[in-house]
Order: sequence, then C-alpha cells, then structure tokens
Amino acid sequence: MPMNPDLDPSAFFLEGGQTGVLLIHGFTGAPTEMRLIGDYFHDRGLTIFAPLLPGHGTTADDLNHYRWIDWFDHAKWALGELQNKCEIVFIAGLSMGAVLTLSLAATQPDIQGIISYAAAIQVNDRRRYLPTFVGRIIRQAPKSKEYWADPNAESLCWSYDSFPSMAASSFLKQLPDITAQLSQVTCPYLAIYSTADSSANASGVRLAYERVSSTDKELIEIQDSGHVITLDRSWERVAEKSFHFIKQHLPEGEFDGEKQ
Repeated sequence: MPMNPDLDPSAFFLEGGQTGVLLIHGFTGAPTEMRLIGDYFHDRGLTIFAPLLPGHGTTADDLNHYRWIDWFDHAKWALGELQNKCEIVFIAGLSMGAVLTLSLAATQPDIQGIISYAAAIQVNDRRRYLPTFVGRIIRQAPKSKEYWADPNAESLCWSYDSFPSMAASSFLKQLPDITAQLSQVTCPYLAIYSTADSSANASGVRLAYERVSSTDKELIEIQDSGHVITLDRSWERVAEKSFHFIKQHLPEGEFDGEKQ
C-alpha cells in the first residue's frame, strides 16, 4: 500500500507563460512531492509540467519492472514536451529526480538552468551494498522511518511504503556513471539540501556541486527539513530561493511577471 493513498499521484500540467519548469519527483514518490513548489511557481506566471515516472503511482511491484533508462527516457520526453510549449525551460528535481535533472543537463541542450533538491548522488541506506541476486529473492524491502521536521507535511506525500529491490538496484548502479557525467553540466545550477536529511548523503550533494562545470552555481543548506524539502517545514524558503534563481537567470525582458 502507498502512503496517503487518497492523494492523486498523477502527473500535472499548469499553463502559464513562456518560461517553463520541469519538476521531477523522487524514487517511489509521485508528483505530489512537487505540488507546493509547482503551485508557487505557477502563481508567479510560470508554466509547470510534473510528469509521473514509469512504475510510479501504481504499486511497488510494478516499479520493479522498470529501470533507470525508462525513467531517464520519460524525463527526456517530458523535457521535449515542455520545450515545445515554452521558449525557456528550467529543470528541478527531488532526490532521484535531482539525479535525473543532472543527467539531463549533462546530455540535453537548451536548458536555461537546473535546481537539485536533496540530490541522491550518495544514499545512506546500507542495502545499497547488497548484491543484485538478493533483490531477485527479496522483491521489496521495508522503508526506514522518514524524518519530517513538520509531521503534518507527511500527509502531502504520496509514496510507496516499501522499496522495490530490483528498481532500486538499477538506480544505485547508475550513480557512478552519473557522477562521471557531472563535468558535462555547464548551465546555471542551484543545489539545495537539508542537514537533517536521513536519506541522501550531504557529501554527495557537495560532490555534485564541486564536480559540475557550471561557473554560475550556488549551494544552499537548510536545517529545518527532512529529505523531502519540497514539502517539509522549510518548503516556502526552498520555493523562494528557487524562484529567485529562475528570475535571475532569465534573459532581460523575458519574464512574464506575476499573475494579477
């Protein structure tokens, strides 16, 4: 069973101006993780697309049938869809979504800037060391209890209550290759993470920040949130910093302005 099954885990699209933001959710999660940020951006005139990655929003067992290439290809497709609608596109992702964001920035042209939230370049879960054959035997593993600075924020998060082992293995195996790609990232880059994150290792966030070749980059540390910084107590600060980054990196005269 997913956490908060009454929530709708579907993709969402919010029509705005000619500046678009692609929002990519995390592993086992859903676009609900990005809804507060998406509404914040949309209220200020931006077009938002938050796709649902393959195997998500259904069942944990379903996710075991998908691999990194499926999530990357879907994110790439979503990027293309948004680029067809908007003149300028930014990408922002949470956790695995942040890793997808970095990979897209390393391989796809015409991205105005990227934002990573709690990038899962390195993860704290010891199960990452288990050999692949174990995942074939133990199809799902229980999740550790997630820390939330605001306990009420958890009610906004649709997520599987277990880790699909084979899907997780595919993601974890890809991380060295993604790390090797980081030097190909040259667009403006904003990285935000929480010191209280029990899932994504802060050293991985800092590694990504150091490895990207972007000359225009910023690293922001927050304390008052768990892993899902797009929903937890400091989400408004995260949204404000993100929107400032977007406005700062638009060509002069391109911003559509806040909605009246």
